[in-house]
Amino acid sequence: MLKTTTFRQLKTLQTVARVGSVSGAAVELHLTQPAVSLQISQLGQAAGTPLLRRAGREVKLTAAGEIMVRYANEILSLWNEAGEEVAALRGELGGTLRIGAITTAEYLVPPLLVQFTKARPGVKLQFRIGNRDEIVRMLATNEIDLAIMGRQPRELRTHATAFAKHPMAFVASPSHPLMSARKVQLVDLESANLLVRERGSGTRVAVEALFKAEGLKLHAASELSSNEAIKQLVEAGLGVAFLSLYACALEFQAGLLALLPVPATPIERAWHVVHVSDRRLPHVATAFRDFLIESASSSVDNGAHLSAVQRRAGRKIAKA
Repeated sequence: MLKTTTFRQLKTLQTVARVGSVSGAAVELHLTQPAVSLQISQLGQAAGTPLLRRAGREVKLTAAGEIMVRYANEILSLWNEAGEEVAALRGELGGTLRIGAITTAEYLVPPLLVQFTKARPGVKLQFRIGNRDEIVRMLATNEIDLAIMGRQPRELRTHATAFAKHPMAFVASPSHPLMSARKVQLVDLESANLLVRERGSGTRVAVEALFKAEGLKLHAASELSSNEAIKQLVEAGLGVAFLSLYACALEFQAGLLALLPVPATPIERAWHVVHVSDRRLPHVATAFRDFLIESASSSVDNGAHLSAVQRRAGRKIAKA
């Protein structure tokens, strides 16, 4: 049935499924829209059933399309691994590092990727950023090999290793009235227009646990799915927020944000590098995971961004 199927067709289907449109896939693959449509049509003919359906301006996978994408991901991943295995026989580390990170980690990961790839010029990058649910889905569908996140997902059988500490705290504009207080209690924040991330995010889980430990219920004025949106509102003096200090590094350095003097903060959690337990990692993914575990903690915690946070906080953030 699928004897005429090509890797190009599988890659095209994979891309359309990920970006949600034929036009978007055409741009990413450097093809025309008719060429993308033709590839999908030919694959559907080989499968004996349509793989896509129209949903307004977007396209959605049919049930057959969902199955085909799942196997396309596995087939293309195995083919990439074959190339990496052959390169490894020649003593080379190459291939594509497919990694995803939750939105807060987008401030943490890029410098580490630069450091890793600078010493390994044969490595290509495929770096995806999304919310926690999106990153877990990418792991499950084999779109990425590694994920950087705070908490290990329960939805999948995964292996997670902590590689760096993740400080979180309450922040406000330096001109906010609460900044003049020597000590700010959690109850004081309930009337200060507290802004938090969406339910399920790492910082949201952490701040809920903080309030619960004090016997209080979190009353958030607003919840947003974007660190950038929260920071802009806080900078404008429209509230206070509980955020990752990595997400606020530049704002601390520029004097746009400052830490609120709330007892027992900053609190620390851990960043984890995560992969699916029963899936063999490509050589390049294994190398990056080992790089994070062996050297990233010192690289992260000794960085200038955390030093700036420490100076502005007036307190010491423990090193890993």
